[in-house]
Amino acid sequence: MSRVKDFFIRKNVVWSAKLYFVDAMGMMALGLFASLLIGTIFGTLYQYIEWESLSIIKNYSQAATGAVIGIAVAYALKAPALVLFSCGAVGLASYSLGIADMGITAGPAGSYICVLIAAELGKLVSKETKIDILVTPIVTIGSGVLLAQLICPGIAYIMYWLGEFINSATEMLPFFMGIVISVVMGIILTLPISSAAICAMIGITGLAGGAATAGCCAQMIGFAVMSFRENRWGGIVAQGLGTSMLQMGNIIKNPLIWIPPTLASAITGPIATCVFKLRCSGVSAGMGTCGLVGPIGIITDMGYGWFELTGIAVVCIILPAVLSMLFCEIMRKLKWIKENDLLLEM
Repeated sequence: MSRVKDFFIRKNVVWSAKLYFVDAMGMMALGLFASLLIGTIFGTLYQYIEWESLSIIKNYSQAATGAVIGIAVAYALKAPALVLFSCGAVGLASYSLGIADMGITAGPAGSYICVLIAAELGKLVSKETKIDILVTPIVTIGSGVLLAQLICPGIAYIMYWLGEFINSATEMLPFFMGIVISVVMGIILTLPISSAAICAMIGITGLAGGAATAGCCAQMIGFAVMSFRENRWGGIVAQGLGTSMLQMGNIIKNPLIWIPPTLASAITGPIATCVFKLRCSGVSAGMGTCGLVGPIGIITDMGYGWFELTGIAVVCIILPAVLSMLFCEIMRKLKWIKENDLLLEM
Protein backbone atom coordinates (compact mmCIF):
# COMPACT_ATOMS: atom_id res chain seq x y z
CA MET A 1 0.00 0.00 0.00
CA SER A 2 2.82 2.36 0.89
CA ARG A 3 4.46 1.67 -2.50
CA VAL A 4 1.28 2.70 -4.30
CA LYS A 5 1.07 5.85 -2.20
CA ASP A 6 4.71 6.67 -2.86
CA PHE A 7 4.15 6.12 -6.60
CA PHE A 8 1.26 8.58 -6.67
CA ILE A 9 3.28 11.12 -4.70
CA ARG A 10 6.23 10.72 -7.07
CA LYS A 11 3.89 11.29 -10.00
CA ASN A 12 2.44 14.40 -8.37
CA VAL A 13 -1.06 12.92 -8.39
CA VAL A 14 -2.62 14.53 -5.33
CA TRP A 15 -6.26 14.07 -4.39
CA SER A 16 -6.97 17.65 -3.42
CA ALA A 17 -10.29 19.51 -3.48
CA LYS A 18 -8.38 22.79 -3.67
CA LEU A 19 -6.37 21.60 -6.67
CA TYR A 20 -9.36 20.24 -8.58
CA PHE A 21 -12.07 22.75 -7.71
CA VAL A 22 -10.13 25.94 -7.05
CA ASP A 23 -6.83 25.90 -8.93
CA ALA A 24 -8.01 23.93 -11.97
CA MET A 25 -11.26 25.86 -12.26
CA GLY A 26 -9.39 29.14 -11.90
CA MET A 27 -7.05 28.18 -14.72
CA MET A 28 -10.01 27.11 -16.82
CA ALA A 29 -11.45 30.59 -16.37
CA LEU A 30 -8.19 32.07 -17.65
CA GLY A 31 -8.37 29.72 -20.62
CA LEU A 32 -11.92 30.88 -21.33
CA PHE A 33 -10.76 34.48 -21.06
CA ALA A 34 -7.88 33.90 -23.48
CA SER A 35 -10.08 32.30 -26.13
CA LEU A 36 -13.88 32.50 -25.98
CA LEU A 37 -14.08 35.84 -24.21
CA ILE A 38 -11.41 37.58 -26.25
CA GLY A 39 -13.09 36.25 -29.38
CA THR A 40 -16.39 37.70 -28.19
CA ILE A 41 -14.79 41.10 -27.65
CA PHE A 42 -13.31 41.09 -31.15
CA GLY A 43 -16.70 39.99 -32.49
CA THR A 44 -18.36 42.93 -30.77
CA LEU A 45 -15.83 45.33 -32.26
CA TYR A 46 -16.50 43.82 -35.69
CA GLN A 47 -20.21 44.67 -35.37
CA TYR A 48 -19.34 48.36 -35.21
CA ILE A 49 -16.08 48.65 -37.16
CA GLU A 50 -16.68 45.92 -39.80
CA TRP A 51 -12.99 45.23 -40.30
CA GLU A 52 -12.74 41.67 -41.66
CA SER A 53 -9.61 40.86 -39.64
CA LEU A 54 -11.60 41.31 -36.43
CA SER A 55 -14.07 38.64 -37.56
CA ILE A 56 -11.22 36.26 -38.42
CA ILE A 57 -9.62 36.79 -35.00
CA LYS A 58 -12.98 36.15 -33.34
CA ASN A 59 -13.57 32.91 -35.26
CA TYR A 60 -10.15 31.41 -34.54
CA SER A 61 -10.14 32.52 -30.89
CA GLN A 62 -13.49 30.91 -30.20
CA ALA A 63 -12.64 27.77 -32.21
CA ALA A 64 -9.61 27.23 -29.94
CA THR A 65 -11.64 27.38 -26.71
CA GLY A 66 -11.77 23.66 -25.97
CA ALA A 67 -8.07 23.11 -26.64
CA VAL A 68 -7.08 26.13 -24.56
CA ILE A 69 -9.22 24.92 -21.63
CA GLY A 70 -7.55 21.52 -21.87
CA ILE A 71 -4.07 23.01 -21.69
CA ALA A 72 -5.10 25.42 -18.91
CA VAL A 73 -6.52 22.68 -16.68
CA ALA A 74 -3.52 20.41 -17.29
CA TYR A 75 -1.23 23.32 -16.42
CA ALA A 76 -3.04 23.74 -13.09
CA LEU A 77 -2.39 20.05 -12.37
CA LYS A 78 1.32 20.61 -13.07
CA ALA A 79 1.25 18.06 -15.88
CA PRO A 80 4.51 17.18 -17.68
CA ALA A 81 5.01 18.64 -21.15
CA LEU A 82 3.69 15.70 -23.19
CA VAL A 83 0.62 15.38 -20.98
CA LEU A 84 0.05 19.12 -21.10
CA PHE A 85 0.12 19.28 -24.89
CA SER A 86 -1.97 16.12 -25.28
CA CYS A 87 -4.67 17.62 -23.10
CA GLY A 88 -5.26 20.20 -25.83
CA ALA A 89 -6.75 17.44 -27.97
CA VAL A 90 -8.77 16.09 -25.04
CA GLY A 91 -10.12 19.53 -24.26
CA LEU A 92 -11.10 20.14 -27.89
CA ALA A 93 -12.89 16.79 -28.21
CA SER A 94 -14.75 16.97 -24.91
CA TYR A 95 -15.76 20.60 -25.54
CA SER A 96 -17.32 19.65 -28.88
CA LEU A 97 -18.99 16.33 -28.05
CA GLY A 98 -22.55 16.20 -26.78
CA ILE A 99 -25.98 15.37 -28.16
CA ALA A 100 -25.95 15.93 -31.89
CA ASP A 101 -29.72 15.55 -32.29
CA MET A 102 -30.31 18.44 -29.86
CA GLY A 103 -27.42 20.48 -31.20
CA ILE A 104 -25.86 20.86 -27.74
CA THR A 105 -22.31 20.13 -26.57
CA ALA A 106 -20.70 19.50 -23.21
CA GLY A 107 -18.75 22.76 -23.58
CA PRO A 108 -16.46 23.95 -20.77
CA ALA A 109 -17.90 21.46 -18.26
CA GLY A 110 -17.04 18.55 -20.54
CA SER A 111 -13.50 19.80 -21.10
CA TYR A 112 -12.96 20.42 -17.41
CA ILE A 113 -14.04 16.95 -16.24
CA CYS A 114 -12.44 14.91 -19.03
CA VAL A 115 -9.13 16.78 -18.90
CA LEU A 116 -8.90 16.38 -15.11
CA ILE A 117 -9.08 12.60 -15.47
CA ALA A 118 -7.00 12.30 -18.64
CA ALA A 119 -4.24 14.51 -17.25
CA GLU A 120 -3.95 12.48 -14.05
CA LEU A 121 -3.81 9.22 -16.04
CA GLY A 122 -1.21 10.73 -18.33
CA LYS A 123 0.90 11.78 -15.36
CA LEU A 124 0.90 8.19 -14.08
CA VAL A 125 2.52 6.80 -17.24
CA SER A 126 4.69 9.81 -18.05
CA LYS A 127 8.40 8.91 -18.35
CA GLU A 128 7.78 5.32 -17.26
CA THR A 129 8.92 3.80 -20.56
CA LYS A 130 11.64 4.35 -23.14
CA ILE A 131 8.97 5.19 -25.70
CA ASP A 132 7.39 7.86 -23.57
CA ILE A 133 6.88 10.09 -26.61
CA LEU A 134 4.31 7.54 -27.84
CA VAL A 135 2.90 6.06 -24.64
CA THR A 136 2.07 9.29 -22.82
CA PRO A 137 0.08 10.96 -25.64
CA ILE A 138 -1.67 7.66 -26.46
CA VAL A 139 -2.81 7.15 -22.87
CA THR A 140 -3.72 10.81 -22.29
CA ILE A 141 -5.58 11.42 -25.54
CA GLY A 142 -7.01 7.91 -25.82
CA SER A 143 -8.43 7.85 -22.28
CA GLY A 144 -9.64 11.44 -22.48
CA VAL A 145 -11.46 11.14 -25.80
CA LEU A 146 -12.98 7.74 -24.93
CA LEU A 147 -14.20 9.20 -21.64
CA ALA A 148 -15.59 12.21 -23.51
CA GLN A 149 -17.57 9.92 -25.80
CA LEU A 150 -19.05 8.18 -22.77
CA ILE A 151 -19.94 11.07 -20.49
CA CYS A 152 -20.16 14.24 -22.59
CA PRO A 153 -23.70 13.54 -23.84
CA GLY A 154 -24.82 13.31 -20.21
CA ILE A 155 -22.88 16.42 -19.22
CA ALA A 156 -24.32 18.31 -22.17
CA TYR A 157 -27.85 17.29 -21.18
CA ILE A 158 -27.39 18.29 -17.51
CA MET A 159 -25.73 21.62 -18.29
CA TYR A 160 -28.31 22.45 -20.94
CA TRP A 161 -31.31 21.87 -18.70
CA LEU A 162 -29.67 23.52 -15.69
CA GLY A 163 -28.98 26.60 -17.78
CA GLU A 164 -32.48 26.48 -19.27
CA PHE A 165 -34.01 26.25 -15.79
CA ILE A 166 -32.04 29.20 -14.43
CA ASN A 167 -32.53 31.35 -17.53
CA SER A 168 -36.26 30.56 -17.81
CA ALA A 169 -36.90 30.97 -14.10
CA THR A 170 -35.31 34.41 -14.22
CA GLU A 171 -37.50 35.44 -17.15
CA MET A 172 -40.60 34.30 -15.23
CA LEU A 173 -39.58 35.56 -11.77
CA PRO A 174 -37.14 38.40 -12.51
CA PHE A 175 -37.37 40.05 -9.07
CA PHE A 176 -36.88 36.93 -6.94
CA MET A 177 -34.34 35.28 -9.22
CA GLY A 178 -32.57 38.61 -9.68
CA ILE A 179 -31.84 38.64 -5.94
CA VAL A 180 -30.86 34.97 -5.74
CA ILE A 181 -28.55 34.89 -8.76
CA SER A 182 -26.93 38.23 -7.98
CA VAL A 183 -26.15 37.29 -4.38
CA VAL A 184 -24.99 33.74 -5.14
CA MET A 185 -22.78 34.64 -8.12
CA GLY A 186 -21.32 37.62 -6.26
CA ILE A 187 -20.37 35.40 -3.33
CA ILE A 188 -18.86 32.81 -5.68
CA LEU A 189 -16.80 35.52 -7.38
CA THR A 190 -15.22 36.54 -4.07
CA LEU A 191 -14.64 32.93 -2.98
CA PRO A 192 -11.58 31.17 -4.43
CA ILE A 193 -13.86 29.57 -7.03
CA SER A 194 -14.31 30.76 -10.59
CA SER A 195 -17.69 32.41 -11.12
CA ALA A 196 -16.75 32.96 -14.78
CA ALA A 197 -16.16 29.23 -15.27
CA ILE A 198 -19.48 28.36 -13.60
CA CYS A 199 -21.39 30.85 -15.76
CA ALA A 200 -19.76 29.38 -18.86
CA MET A 201 -20.50 25.81 -17.80
CA ILE A 202 -24.22 26.31 -17.31
CA GLY A 203 -24.56 28.61 -20.32
CA ILE A 204 -26.12 31.44 -18.36
CA THR A 205 -27.68 34.09 -20.56
CA GLY A 206 -30.37 36.75 -20.80
CA LEU A 207 -31.70 38.34 -17.60
CA ALA A 208 -29.99 35.67 -15.49
CA GLY A 209 -26.65 36.75 -16.97
CA GLY A 210 -27.51 40.37 -16.22
CA ALA A 211 -28.24 39.48 -12.58
CA ALA A 212 -24.98 37.54 -12.33
CA THR A 213 -23.07 40.52 -13.71
CA ALA A 214 -24.77 42.81 -11.21
CA GLY A 215 -23.79 40.57 -8.30
CA CYS A 216 -20.18 40.21 -9.40
CA CYS A 217 -19.83 43.97 -9.97
CA ALA A 218 -21.36 44.68 -6.54
CA GLN A 219 -18.69 42.59 -4.82
CA MET A 220 -15.77 44.11 -6.71
CA ILE A 221 -16.85 47.73 -6.68
CA GLY A 222 -18.24 47.36 -3.17
CA PHE A 223 -15.04 46.10 -1.61
CA ALA A 224 -12.96 48.57 -3.62
CA VAL A 225 -14.93 51.59 -2.40
CA MET A 226 -15.62 50.59 1.21
CA SER A 227 -11.93 49.80 1.77
CA PHE A 228 -10.69 53.06 0.25
CA ARG A 229 -9.64 54.55 3.60
CA GLU A 230 -7.35 51.55 4.16
CA ASN A 231 -6.12 50.79 0.65
CA ARG A 232 -6.50 54.09 -1.22
CA TRP A 233 -6.25 54.13 -5.03
CA GLY A 234 -4.22 50.95 -5.24
CA GLY A 235 -7.11 49.10 -3.63
CA ILE A 236 -9.59 50.66 -6.04
CA VAL A 237 -7.64 49.34 -9.02
CA ALA A 238 -6.72 45.96 -7.50
CA GLN A 239 -10.28 45.14 -6.42
CA GLY A 240 -12.40 47.21 -8.80
CA LEU A 241 -10.60 46.09 -11.96
CA GLY A 242 -8.92 42.98 -10.55
CA THR A 243 -10.78 40.80 -8.08
CA SER A 244 -12.56 41.02 -4.73
CA MET A 245 -10.99 37.65 -3.92
CA LEU A 246 -8.13 39.67 -2.43
CA GLN A 247 -10.37 40.24 0.61
CA MET A 248 -10.77 36.51 1.43
CA GLY A 249 -8.09 36.65 4.10
CA ASN A 250 -9.85 39.56 5.80
CA ILE A 251 -13.24 37.86 5.42
CA ILE A 252 -11.93 34.83 7.30
CA LYS A 253 -10.78 37.14 10.12
CA ASN A 254 -14.06 39.10 10.18
CA PRO A 255 -16.89 37.63 8.06
CA LEU A 256 -19.04 40.71 8.79
CA ILE A 257 -17.11 42.73 6.18
CA TRP A 258 -18.85 40.60 3.55
CA ILE A 259 -22.28 41.98 4.46
CA PRO A 260 -22.18 45.42 2.72
CA PRO A 261 -21.35 44.25 -0.83
CA THR A 262 -23.65 41.25 -0.46
CA LEU A 263 -26.56 43.48 0.57
CA ALA A 264 -25.70 45.75 -2.34
CA SER A 265 -25.87 42.80 -4.75
CA ALA A 266 -29.30 41.84 -3.35
CA ILE A 267 -30.51 45.31 -4.36
CA THR A 268 -28.76 45.71 -7.70
CA GLY A 269 -29.76 42.23 -8.94
CA PRO A 270 -33.51 42.90 -9.23
CA ILE A 271 -32.85 46.42 -10.52
CA ALA A 272 -30.82 44.81 -13.32
CA THR A 273 -33.57 42.31 -14.15
CA CYS A 274 -36.73 44.39 -13.55
CA VAL A 275 -35.77 48.01 -14.30
CA PHE A 276 -33.00 48.02 -16.88
CA LYS A 277 -33.50 44.40 -18.04
CA LEU A 278 -29.77 43.96 -18.50
CA ARG A 279 -28.62 40.88 -20.38
CA CYS A 280 -25.27 39.14 -20.50
CA SER A 281 -24.02 35.71 -21.56
CA GLY A 282 -21.58 33.03 -20.51
CA VAL A 283 -18.16 33.79 -19.11
CA SER A 284 -18.70 37.58 -19.30
CA ALA A 285 -21.52 37.33 -16.74
CA GLY A 286 -19.15 35.93 -14.14
CA MET A 287 -16.32 38.43 -14.59
CA GLY A 288 -17.83 41.53 -12.96
CA THR A 289 -15.76 44.66 -13.53
CA CYS A 290 -12.53 42.66 -13.97
CA GLY A 291 -11.07 44.41 -16.99
CA LEU A 292 -14.60 45.82 -17.47
CA VAL A 293 -15.53 42.46 -19.03
CA GLY A 294 -18.99 42.35 -17.42
CA PRO A 295 -20.10 45.74 -18.79
CA ILE A 296 -18.57 44.89 -22.18
CA GLY A 297 -20.55 41.65 -22.15
CA ILE A 298 -23.78 43.58 -21.58
CA ILE A 299 -22.92 45.91 -24.48
CA THR A 300 -22.20 42.85 -26.65
CA ASP A 301 -25.65 41.41 -25.92
CA MET A 302 -27.67 44.63 -25.87
CA GLY A 303 -25.84 47.34 -27.77
CA TYR A 304 -24.78 50.70 -26.36
CA GLY A 305 -27.79 53.01 -26.43
CA TRP A 306 -28.25 55.64 -23.72
CA PHE A 307 -30.63 53.40 -21.75
CA GLU A 308 -28.22 50.46 -21.78
CA LEU A 309 -25.24 52.63 -20.82
CA THR A 310 -27.25 54.23 -18.01
CA GLY A 311 -28.19 50.78 -16.74
CA ILE A 312 -24.57 49.65 -16.79
CA ALA A 313 -23.41 52.77 -14.95
CA VAL A 314 -26.14 52.55 -12.30
CA VAL A 315 -26.14 48.77 -11.70
CA CYS A 316 -22.47 47.96 -12.19
CA ILE A 317 -20.77 51.01 -10.67
CA ILE A 318 -22.83 53.73 -9.00
CA LEU A 319 -25.24 51.72 -6.84
CA PRO A 320 -22.65 49.13 -5.69
CA ALA A 321 -20.34 51.96 -4.63
CA VAL A 322 -23.00 54.03 -2.85
CA LEU A 323 -24.81 51.13 -1.16
CA SER A 324 -21.67 49.31 -0.03
CA MET A 325 -20.21 52.50 1.41
CA LEU A 326 -23.48 53.30 3.20
CA PHE A 327 -23.81 49.83 4.74
CA CYS A 328 -20.12 49.78 5.63
CA GLU A 329 -20.27 53.15 7.43
CA ILE A 330 -23.26 51.97 9.44
CA MET A 331 -21.36 48.85 10.45
CA ARG A 332 -18.27 50.89 11.29
CA LYS A 333 -20.35 53.03 13.66
CA LEU A 334 -21.71 49.85 15.25
CA LYS A 335 -18.09 48.65 15.63
CA TRP A 336 -18.88 45.56 13.55
CA ILE A 337 -16.18 46.66 11.11
CA LYS A 338 -13.07 48.07 12.75
CA GLU A 339 -10.08 50.03 11.54
CA ASN A 340 -7.87 48.03 9.14
CA ASP A 341 -10.36 45.13 8.88
CA LEU A 342 -10.29 45.72 5.12
CA LEU A 343 -6.56 46.42 4.80
CA LEU A 344 -4.81 44.56 1.99
CA GLU A 345 -1.14 43.67 2.04
CA MET A 346 0.01 45.20 -1.24
